[in-house]
Amino acid sequence: MRSALYVPGDAPGKLAKAFSSGADELIVDLEDAVPLAGKEAARRSVAEWLASGPRGSRGPRVWVRINPGEPGIADARAVALPGVAGLCLAKAETPAQLEALDVLLTGLEKERGLDPGGLGTIPLLESAAAVLAAPALARAPRVVRLQLGEADLRADLGAEPGPDERELLVARSQVVLASAAAGIEPPIAPVSTDFRDLDRLRASTLALRRLGFRGRACIHPAQIPVVNEVFTPTGDEIEQARDVVARHEAALAAGSGVGLDAHGRLIDEAVVRSARRLLDG
Repeated sequence: MRSALYVPGDAPGKLAKAFSSGADELIVDLEDAVPLAGKEAARRSVAEWLASGPRGSRGPRVWVRINPGEPGIADARAVALPGVAGLCLAKAETPAQLEALDVLLTGLEKERGLDPGGLGTIPLLESAAAVLAAPALARAPRVVRLQLGEADLRADLGAEPGPDERELLVARSQVVLASAAAGIEPPIAPVSTDFRDLDRLRASTLALRRLGFRGRACIHPAQIPVVNEVFTPTGDEIEQARDVVARHEAALAAGSGVGLDAHGRLIDEAVVRSARRLLDG
């Protein structure tokens, strides 16, 4: 997964075009993008779109961002349908929230003939409390990966990030670490709200990739090609990874656990793990 496009749940025109956006995943938003008075109509609109939309292994995975608390129960009941990969829980802060969602989804799967456990969850970490709870949230039932919601997080922290956004490094690293420790998918990077400055988007996305993120959420289709490019390995990177694996296997066959790469640098199992991850992706 390289890119995930947010699509407002109350915008039928945008929903109609979402499958052809080029994004690897879609996050249909029933939370912040939809005003309170429009929640029920948006649920109906999204349910109808899900029922009529294209399906198949080649299409983007579809997630739905639901509200926290009681409104989220109504959201889940409306959109827990075939073709949905799972739900993104906004403003998640405790494992108890995800445990309650697990119980609800278990009942809906049974009621609707869906695969047991097939609906995943993605907690959105949007506060200091959520970031500090990241290790526990990553191990909660059904959690596929974590995601940062930095607009709310910045407000909670009172942070005013500069051009390199180093002020958010601790929070971002915490999410990457918690994901790796729990053995779930690497997190996708938070959105950039400036969808016009694509050069800055590329630079910040490269920095997030180096930090351990393996995809990025987008708020505008113009961001998708840049994000896809950054998270798509180049031909040279693939060839280098293959060479590392081949040299390591040759060293093992010769009775050694270590070898040298094409530049004379040491290759051991830790180096090979990174190469295999790139090839497997």
